[in-house]
Amino acid sequence: MKVLSIDTSNYPLGVALLDEEKVIGEYITNVKKNHSIRVMPAIDMLMNDCDVKPADLDKIVVAKGPGSYTGVRIGVTIAKTLAWTLNKPLVGISSLEIFAASAGRYFNGVIAPLFDARRGQIYTGLYQYKEGSLVSLLKDQLLLSKDWAAKLSEQNEKVLFIGNDLPIHRAVLEETLKNQAIFAALTEHNPRPAELALLGRDREGEEIHSFVPNYIRLAEAEANWLEVKKEKKL
Repeated sequence: MKVLSIDTSNYPLGVALLDEEKVIGEYITNVKKNHSIRVMPAIDMLMNDCDVKPADLDKIVVAKGPGSYTGVRIGVTIAKTLAWTLNKPLVGISSLEIFAASAGRYFNGVIAPLFDARRGQIYTGLYQYKEGSLVSLLKDQLLLSKDWAAKLSEQNEKVLFIGNDLPIHRAVLEETLKNQAIFAALTEHNPRPAELALLGRDREGEEIHSFVPNYIRLAEAEANWLEVKKEKKL
C-alpha cells in the first residue's frame, strides 16, 4: 500500500510517501512561507524523486487540524481534491496526534502536544502509548496554558510537551508542573509527515464530500459575523 500524507496545518509544511512498512520519501520545512504555492510542487517533487505516479497511490492522509485556519484549509482542500480525482480513500488525522506519535512511542508517561492559539491559549490534547498503540486520553481542546498545566498536575505522571510553540508557554507550564514536565528536544518539534502516513495507513477512509477540518473554534471573522447576525435578529 502506498500512502501520501499532507500536513500544512501550521508553519511546518510536510509531505511523505509510505510504501507498506517503508518510508520512501519525506519533505519538511518550517518557514513562514505561503503553503498554497509550495505544497503542490513539494508533492510533485517527492513523487517524482520516489518514482511514484498518482495512479500508484492507495490512500491520501491529511492533517485535519487544529492549527492555522488557512493552513488547515489548504491541506484538506488538496487532499480532498486528490482523493476525489484519483478515486482513493481519504483519512483525516488530528494535527496534534501527529506530534504525540512522533515523540511519545518510547515515553512511559503522557504526551501533551501543543500549538499556540494566542492570548495565552493553546490547542492541545493528551495522549499515551498503551501496548504499542497511541491512545487519546483527553480530546483535542482549546484552553489557557495555565489551566492546562493545572489540569495536568492532577495526572500524577510525567508529561512530555512537544511543539514548535512550546517556548511561548514553557515558563507557565514549568511554574505549575515543575519536575513533572518533560520537554522534547529541539529536533522533535516539527511534526513528521511519515508519522501522519503511518497513523492513517490502517484507518478506514471517510466520505470525501462531507469531510471537514477540525478547527475547534471559529475563525475570528466568522465568529464576529455570526455575532452581528444574531444581534440583528434581536
